[in-house]
Amino acid sequence: MEGEIVKDIDLNKIETLKDLTNQMALSGGYVAKKLGDGSKILENMIKDDKCKRILSFPASLVATGTRGILKELVKRKFFDMVITTTGTLDHDIARIYRDYYHGSFEMDDKKLHSEGINREGNVLIPNESYSEILEEKVTKIAKDLYKNGVRDISPHELIWAFGKAIEEEEKKEESITYWCYKNNIPMILPGPLDGSWGWQLYYFWQDGHKDFNLNLMKDQEVISDLIYSSDKTGALMIGGGISKHHTIWWNQFRGGLDYAVYITTAPEWDGSLSGARIREAISWGKVKEDADFITIEGDATAILPLMVGSLLEGLK
Repeated sequence: MEGEIVKDIDLNKIETLKDLTNQMALSGGYVAKKLGDGSKILENMIKDDKCKRILSFPASLVATGTRGILKELVKRKFFDMVITTTGTLDHDIARIYRDYYHGSFEMDDKKLHSEGINREGNVLIPNESYSEILEEKVTKIAKDLYKNGVRDISPHELIWAFGKAIEEEEKKEESITYWCYKNNIPMILPGPLDGSWGWQLYYFWQDGHKDFNLNLMKDQEVISDLIYSSDKTGALMIGGGISKHHTIWWNQFRGGLDYAVYITTAPEWDGSLSGARIREAISWGKVKEDADFITIEGDATAILPLMVGSLLEGLK
């Protein structure tokens, strides 16, 4: 039989993460091979100067140390746009001022609730580290903008205003929000009220500021400008839902993505967008038939450090 031969991973020949992912691509071993191949696609996408790139992910990752990986991708300007969910703002802003803590999946949730502690998987988030600090910070910034005459603003412009507002904070450089502002990268929230950040804005609107408008159409215009001005487009998509769909939905209007790397833990058989493999998006015209694409099944908190570490070494 002719074909590519399965090769053992040789730890004695690995000095860098790039060495590791290269060997994983040759190993023929299930998700290991996909991770290795995906690392190559990601690197090719970042190196392609004609490609405009979108990073999409769900908020849950920002409650974990993977926030540091996502921040680095934005800080280094590897992506031209971020599409995510509102909880990203919740966790990213809250963690500038307060700490989150280690827990476990098996903890007593009734006991945690009585103690004012919220559990996100195996991460613990006390009320003072979440809703209380967000109410304080979001309301203040919204009031300052309103006093300065702001009445109509897009979510991405408002996020930049938050990035500017934390410029003096000690932990600002740990923040995805800060680097989006600093590098003029729009962060798009298709569902901006679906989280504490957006809910605080609703309270502000309700409390005598009903001429304050969060203009979602301006965000759509920014996406439209990116899509239609691009020779090529690529996306690193983590998880499904609204952020993934917004990414592939817009790309159908230019004939589909040229590069697509998708990381998911969801099963395909339930028909969900989270479970849908990239090949399904080809049928909708959201990914090109000749695109360089891959779906990697697994936990992004484990996969991303390997892929992005390999990427940084490859770009050296």
